[in-house]
Amino acid sequence: MAAHSADRRATPRPGDPALGSPRRPTPEAELAEALRTGPFSAALRAALAARGLALHRVQHRLAQRGIRVGVTSLSYWQRGVRRPERPESLRAVTALEEVLELPPHALTRLIGPRATSDHPPARSYRTLLEPAAALESLLASLAAPADGGLHTVIHYEHVHIGAHRELAARDSQHVVRAHRDGVDRYLAIHHGDPGCDTERVRVRGLGNCRVGRIRRHGASGMIVVELLFDGRLRVGETAVLGYRFEDGTGAPSHEYVRGFTYGGGQYVLQVGFDRAALPVHCRRFARPSATAPREAVADLTLNAHGSVHLMEQQIRPGVLGITWEWD
Repeated sequence: MAAHSADRRATPRPGDPALGSPRRPTPEAELAEALRTGPFSAALRAALAARGLALHRVQHRLAQRGIRVGVTSLSYWQRGVRRPERPESLRAVTALEEVLELPPHALTRLIGPRATSDHPPARSYRTLLEPAAALESLLASLAAPADGGLHTVIHYEHVHIGAHRELAARDSQHVVRAHRDGVDRYLAIHHGDPGCDTERVRVRGLGNCRVGRIRRHGASGMIVVELLFDGRLRVGETAVLGYRFEDGTGAPSHEYVRGFTYGGGQYVLQVGFDRAALPVHCRRFARPSATAPREAVADLTLNAHGSVHLMEQQIRPGVLGITWEWD
């Protein structure tokens, strides 16, 4: 006689996983999520929990590496009461990544723009670009917040000067990082040379963004364009976007400037000239505001390809630019 086995299933009890009750993520899973989304305080708490380290033990291990930081400061950081900003605090965060067995920059990338004596607080657009009133009216028409929520990680910009000495076009490859949740766009600003016909200026999204609303101010030659991302960024997340302004409508160009509201990150500006119209002298310069005198002025040598460039390893809030003279 064949034996038959019955498929018996136990009756689920309250709290049994069979009822679909949620399981708490493991400390390692919580850490991975916190490192991905931030903010810094949450990531630090998750790292401490995952490694099972009390603050006094962390302090001791930092001291062994020559880094002195108080338990109170560590507590403030993990609770979000304060964030590390001073150079010695930032060195401590780098050492923390080693103590907590985290990948390089896992915590430092979540700190966001710093406000220290070396990295001044964010500047308003009013201090960086003129005419300020025109720019502010364009931003207001787009309901743009005072803090766009993004700061530069790396920005490479190539300005093309045409055969008639006009600003023909400019291309940007831009990496930005969100320092607040929910950012879904970047506002690109173009300021044409005198005589610029803003209605004829075209903007193109070249990568990882699409063109949204465009606002033009003909009298000032200023344009503000929304470049839309595919989704919303969380704190610490980055976006890579490429875009191009096609102009060629203004008077002969004599300089190109870029304003930065936040410090940090790297910037490269290359200005390329048509072989039929080469300048006789080029200089780089910086200034803390649109109306301040130029400082850090230095000569630039035109290369064999008819271009000059500047590179800024650590952006400061303010204005960077290249100026040139025609014969």
